[in-house]
Amino acid sequence: MPENKTQPTHASVKAFLDAVPSARRREDARVVAEMMKEATNSPAKMWGPSIVGFGSYHYTYASGREGDSPLVGFSPRKDALTLYILGGFETYETLLDKLGKHKIGAACLYIKSLDDVDLKVLKKLITASVRHMRKLHPQP
Repeated sequence: MPENKTQPTHASVKAFLDAVPSARRREDARVVAEMMKEATNSPAKMWGPSIVGFGSYHYTYASGREGDSPLVGFSPRKDALTLYILGGFETYETLLDKLGKHKIGAACLYIKSLDDVDLKVLKKLITASVRHMRKLHPQP
């Protein structure tokens, strides 16, 4: 089986965030990084060239493919701050209704600016996602 593309690296999270071109996106990324660090009680780690991840879990699919992934993570992309909140968004409908301006994808939450969302709700969403993933994938 091919190796997973998104693997933890030894790249500097600080250097990656310092290089984000938009000052606004850079500051938003730092705020989200702190929220994720608090929720996971884990340091930030680069996963691949552009994802900042926190904590990890091991998964195995029915196909036999397995690997590791961050419990939560984000990437300060050009169009939006992309948060990787796992466990299915139907789990978080109540919080998402209160969050503010955002879009969702399969496992991604897209936020143009933290000014558009309620930071307390975002923190609850991140914490709920971490708790959910730890229940699904308990670590020995």
